[in-house]
Amino acid sequence: MNLLIGAAIVFASVLGGFFALGGHMNVLWQPFEVLIVCGAALGAFVIANPWQIIKDTGNSLRALFRGTAHRRADYLELLALLYTVLRTARTKGLMGLEKDIEKPADSTLFQQFPRTLEQDRAVIFLTDYLRLMSLGADRAMEMEALMDEELVTLNKEFHRAPRSLHTMAEALPALGIVAAVLGMIKAMGAISESPEILGQLIAGAMVGTFLGVLLSYGVVGPLANAMNRMRDEEMKFFHCIKAALVAHLHGSAPAVAVEHARKVLYTEVQPTFHEVENVTTNAAQRLGERQKAA
Repeated sequence: MNLLIGAAIVFASVLGGFFALGGHMNVLWQPFEVLIVCGAALGAFVIANPWQIIKDTGNSLRALFRGTAHRRADYLELLALLYTVLRTARTKGLMGLEKDIEKPADSTLFQQFPRTLEQDRAVIFLTDYLRLMSLGADRAMEMEALMDEELVTLNKEFHRAPRSLHTMAEALPALGIVAAVLGMIKAMGAISESPEILGQLIAGAMVGTFLGVLLSYGVVGPLANAMNRMRDEEMKFFHCIKAALVAHLHGSAPAVAVEHARKVLYTEVQPTFHEVENVTTNAAQRLGERQKAA
């Protein structure tokens, strides 16, 4: 919603101000200038990026319009899952989680947390380290260092799309100048026409520069920043998992390990201590029922 509101404010301010100054709106209608600027920007984006990043950028733009990557409820569910996993590991050992780790999509444990289960990459991150721990990798410092290395790689991967979009934003003003130069060439070719026609041609040429600058600083640049913020939020999901696992490896009780995970979250999505206590209590009850049924 913020994206739509922000875009409306940008265009209303720019176009409304132009109209209030006495400008003629029909002069701004230059579809071929739009084609030159936007087409060249898109073509340069395709040249510069492999298909995976192009696809990722499209998916990220769609996600931006859907809203925040992870909400408070998503983190509450993640914390409840981490508590359930760590409590099971503490009472039955990691071998008691073997079937759940190998096929989380078919696991009755993971199926209790559908929002988290939808986060494929995060589930892989969690189960990979649980698998390593079950194989005997229980040195907290070594595991934390390994997680940090993977998180650095993930951070670079997650931010490839916003960086590419930011590069496009930087190129748009120059591409606007290209469109303006082509428009001026056209105007100079009609130098013998009347001043009225020549003025319209020159005004049309300037639309290219206007469009490039407006799209750069009013649309594409802010979209790149918004995407960058969204990817930072996605990374917090992984940092939350890391904090809980590292605390567990240091010998913390499941409830304490989950508190470690809660503390790394941003304030706007961080559940309160009592909210986490409620969901972990419910998770403990479900876990007890599951163990009795088994």
